[in-house]
Amino acid sequence: MFSKDTYKQRRSVLKKSLGSGLIIFPGNGESSMNYKDNWYAFKQDSTFIYFTGITQIPDLYFVINIDDNDEILFGDNPTAEEMVWTGAKEPLESFAQKSGFSTVKSKSELSKYISSQIKKGQNVHYLPPYRAAQKIELSQLLNIPLGELETRKSVALIRAIVALRELKTPEELIEIEQAVNTTAAMHKFAMQHTRPGMSEMEIAGKLQAIAIAGGGNTSFPIILTKDGQYLHNHASTTILKDGDLVLCDCGAENVMGYAGDMTRTFPAGKRFSPVQKDIYNVVLHAHNTAIAALKPGIKFLDVHLLASKKLVEGLIDLKLMKGNADDAVAAGAHTLFFQCGLGHMMGLDTHDMENLGEEYVGYTPELKKSTAFGLKSLRLGKELKKDFVLTVEPGLYFNPFLIDERRAQGMYTDFVNYDAVEKFKTFGGVRVEEDLVITATGSTILGEPLAKTTEAIENLRNF
Repeated sequence: MFSKDTYKQRRSVLKKSLGSGLIIFPGNGESSMNYKDNWYAFKQDSTFIYFTGITQIPDLYFVINIDDNDEILFGDNPTAEEMVWTGAKEPLESFAQKSGFSTVKSKSELSKYISSQIKKGQNVHYLPPYRAAQKIELSQLLNIPLGELETRKSVALIRAIVALRELKTPEELIEIEQAVNTTAAMHKFAMQHTRPGMSEMEIAGKLQAIAIAGGGNTSFPIILTKDGQYLHNHASTTILKDGDLVLCDCGAENVMGYAGDMTRTFPAGKRFSPVQKDIYNVVLHAHNTAIAALKPGIKFLDVHLLASKKLVEGLIDLKLMKGNADDAVAAGAHTLFFQCGLGHMMGLDTHDMENLGEEYVGYTPELKKSTAFGLKSLRLGKELKKDFVLTVEPGLYFNPFLIDERRAQGMYTDFVNYDAVEKFKTFGGVRVEEDLVITATGSTILGEPLAKTTEAIENLRNF
């Protein structure tokens, strides 16, 4: 945990932002895999962590009563019989003290307390719940039909939290960089030790071990595949062969809950083929150009479009596209090869605060999120500010299904050389991703340097 002053300050700013009312923060509960006591790895709600610092205890509620100036943790200490299974557990009162508040009550008192405050006419603020059990519990606590929970969420609370969490403090950057360094170690291991004849899952398993050894776990399920043309293709039993390209997108989460998220693409064998190197260098140039453009005040949407233009220019040089690059991007022709967004916010979540709604986290009332293919997957579009932490991850993905469909529809014929592209339907995909913090004048890549050029990657592949 950070110092108690950190959490007290966060809560103070939040209370001043809202002015009045009752704020309810449900912590996450355990989630069963195939029977009740066989649980998935526990993951605490990130907003709950942000305001309390409590990461590993399930089934808690934190309530802030702004009008009465009360801060209450509702939960139950484990019984002696429960500690037969778990061993000694630190009492909730200890966590409350570390977080800078004093009141702890049994969870059995939660419903009565909330009902009494509602009867007083207090306005209730809650965030949109994203787990089924949480939705049911909130519905019962607040006497709100399940179908109305989303529409009655507190937009004022969402906006206040985004304004706080989007700006990372120096102490947060230390935690994020720790997670990024573990992430970089995962990628370095993958590039050094992957060999033809190994399965994707064999490598992914070793990467997860590095994340766990770092004190936390993976920040999302590992994407490691020779079929990088599919954006979220997780590791399978597929055996890698010499000549395959391996796309590895993985991240570590540290003990405080902060995340890293990086991608590297490398050959399964010793060297990139000439064609693989050409495509990789197009992506790397777009990646470096986008990073150079980052600074406070620039819209990330514009950086996305700049990277898209650089991808198109590279594909024109390789005779896979034609015409004017600006016109091609305006027509959406680049989405045949770049179907997703350039990046996203990162912090206590890999996609930071995404559960609060991308329209609040990545966009503004003035800048609405597009519904167009490609742009609808851009999670961040608004103007950048100093102390934002985000990813930059352009890519080229030769998806045979999309290529066939767009060609049959006669789309982008002014910009795409479909006969040439036909030969790339078995190529795969390339992505390069870094984590960055926005500075006063530009940006800084977080974490220890990691091989990114084809030459540096091949040097790591020296076997």
